[in-house]
Amino acid sequence: MYIPQIYKSEDRQLMKEIITENAFALLISNKEKLWATHSMFILNESEPDFFLETHVSKGNLQAHVLEDGDEVLCDFLGANAYISSSWYDHINVSTWNYEAVQVRGTVKLMTDDELYDHLRKLTIKFEQKQKCPVFAETIGEENIRNEMKGAFGINIYPTEIHIASKLSQNREAHDYMNIINELQGSSDENSNKVAARMKNSRRS
Repeated sequence: MYIPQIYKSEDRQLMKEIITENAFALLISNKEKLWATHSMFILNESEPDFFLETHVSKGNLQAHVLEDGDEVLCDFLGANAYISSSWYDHINVSTWNYEAVQVRGTVKLMTDDELYDHLRKLTIKFEQKQKCPVFAETIGEENIRNEMKGAFGINIYPTEIHIASKLSQNREAHDYMNIINELQGSSDENSNKVAARMKNSRRS
């Protein structure tokens, strides 16, 4: 991912937030053919660093070719919003503000026990906000392990991390505040998120 220096971030906490809040992301590989699958990721904050967990269907062609040591690219898109040139006090072009993370890493296939734990953690993460949550304990280990027969789980150990945070850093204060005001006035949730990120970014 090309990131101009002004938009390049080294903020590992921001990276973790983007991955955690945008867990349904792209798993990209180029073994035998270029493949891209939307899948659910978990950030595993193991010591001293972290790795990513995900799974795809065993019917997925990526599952047919990926092996230990293969390289993949994981692409996470965070808050993003259109920025109209009409919001500037001068003639310019429209653009897009966004936050994104790309993690390039090597594959390690999950064992059955690792896959079970991965699915259990996914259930905890996404069910706890539900009105009537159904956790792994309710489903039962036998049922989960039976469903696991159709899943292909992988761990991804990072070799490169790229963090983009394009939040109008190149704009003068007047235009910057006007962009925030316009985004805050939008009914679009992503626009509101970008406005909040911009506010925090200018204060930091």
